Amino acid sequence: MHLQKSVIEQPAAEDRFSENQEQLRIVIVGHVDHGKSTLVGRLLYDTHSLHEGKYQQIYEACRRRGVKFEWAFLLDAFQSERDQNITIDAAQTWFHTAKRQYVIIDAPGHQEFLKNMITGAASADAAFLLIAANEGVCDQSRQHAYLLELLGISQITVVVNKMDLVGYAQSVFERIEQEYRQFLQQVGIEPQCFIPVAARDGANIAALSSQMPWYDGLTAVEALDQFHSQALPTDLPLRFPVQDVYRFDHRRILAGRIEAGRLSVGDPLVFWPHNKTGIVNSIENWNAPRKETAFAGESVGITLKEQIFVERGHLASHQQRGPALTTHFEARVFWLGRSALIRGKRYKLKLATQEVECEVARIQKVIDAATLKGAVTDRDYVERNEVAALTIRTKQPVVLDDHSKIAETGRFVIVDGTDVAGGGITYNIVYADPVEIGAADSKSSGAITVEQRHHRHGHKGAVVWLTGPSKSALQIVARRLERLLFHRGLAAFVMDNQTALDSLNSDLGFSAGDRVEGVRRVAEVAGMFAQAGMVAITDFPLPYRADRHRVRNIALKTGCEFIDIFVKSAMNGDYEAPANPVMVVDGENTPIDTLLSQILDGLMPRLQLPPLDYAI
Repeated sequence: MHLQKSVIEQPAAEDRFSENQEQLRIVIVGHVDHGKSTLVGRLLYDTHSLHEGKYQQIYEACRRRGVKFEWAFLLDAFQSERDQNITIDAAQTWFHTAKRQYVIIDAPGHQEFLKNMITGAASADAAFLLIAANEGVCDQSRQHAYLLELLGISQITVVVNKMDLVGYAQSVFERIEQEYRQFLQQVGIEPQCFIPVAARDGANIAALSSQMPWYDGLTAVEALDQFHSQALPTDLPLRFPVQDVYRFDHRRILAGRIEAGRLSVGDPLVFWPHNKTGIVNSIENWNAPRKETAFAGESVGITLKEQIFVERGHLASHQQRGPALTTHFEARVFWLGRSALIRGKRYKLKLATQEVECEVARIQKVIDAATLKGAVTDRDYVERNEVAALTIRTKQPVVLDDHSKIAETGRFVIVDGTDVAGGGITYNIVYADPVEIGAADSKSSGAITVEQRHHRHGHKGAVVWLTGPSKSALQIVARRLERLLFHRGLAAFVMDNQTALDSLNSDLGFSAGDRVEGVRRVAEVAGMFAQAGMVAITDFPLPYRADRHRVRNIALKTGCEFIDIFVKSAMNGDYEAPANPVMVVDGENTPIDTLLSQILDGLMPRLQLPPLDYAI
């Protein structure tokens, strides 16, 4: 076997894994047959990251057994060595160059990718995207790119492996680069470079290969050293998810990893979702002295001066610049489940250390992650390998952030049964804290806007006024419509005629003046419900156009939709048909289910929030 000579100088043994040396976390992804293990084995060998003599030992063992040597065997041997060295995390592989250490995040498949989204392993600094030259760009190549974009990993190099199987042809490499670069641009990824390699022979791994004289760019190792280490988010607002609570030496130690920001002894903390407060009494380190301050990326334990109830799943922040607490939020989800993601079906959502039951309340947009085609709206399911923009509703309040502001608490996974089936990131998150997250101060009065309330519910608030000559028909339609909207995940409430007479208008009589006042009260209250983000449905016939004009003006002053629906039936002498209602349905000759379907078809688009301002 031809071995390409490495150009990497081997550091002294005592310097190989210095704690003070710069470290970069990298994920290497690609189709199962595109040579990932071979590439990792070559990196271990060419960077002298194996113990002395390990390669020769394995090579001789293969020769004696009559087994063909594979570079993946070096990875297996390294794993065995690593397992005996418990200072290295069992889910990672490390190697080094003269510049720094590298940690390879083990993510062999889509599901492992998603599982890593809620762990520290998700915070990779960079990625190698691997494509086999003899197979070219496949669906998994495209899907892996979308996953990297979803995780927010922007430093990416594309490695075109197995160039030896295509005769080191420049034309093959350039065709793959052109096709894949075009796809990456559509996803929003700008790769650092494309590198043609033959990992099995070490071609362009640590030194340029004479087999490809037409290529004079970076080697794989040089490309690694071109990546930049990402700064830990120490200046962001504090986010400390509680992993567990231990009782030790009469103390309750709250253990977890600081995902963002910093905390110090004496800091007042708020523990979400129950808004309990406590002051940090001490910061504990395992097998190390106590410290006064801890930063993002550190796993620590803290004790509090107060005895308050805190458990796994709670999240600590400072009193200002806190997270959002909600039961509805918008998200982008990459679905990889064996069964489709179904609107209304119950799933488990995992975000940081939280686990809550959830369901999809609304699916706004769906595309195929491999082709970026097939965008649809208002669908009830998401198929495998599709990406969707949707609204998620949780059974209990969940603590989170907008992914664009704090990525660590803005990403999550969805579990279907026992399988991690989808991963996602949050967006358009509304913060109740009057201090804008990430800002030093704010001039805000703290008032919650109508738009913020609408985003909390996942839809617009509106007054839906059913009018028509038949009171009984309006009552049936109102109650059935309320139930249908409720099951679609909307906050809906019926203000019916009889309830208003028994409560809101119980002090009024039957004079013309009392009738006008009663209608005014109902319109005002319905408008308040709409301002709060709900769909307020009324079944008041309002036979006179003047009354309907008044209630329209009252409702519209709230800034919400006013939707009058004329349910036609046999006219009587007292009823004045509306001139320009938003909707007209036939309440006399149309089956009730068909009538309700017609109402929903016209109503749902008017209740949707504004379209997304970016492509998913």
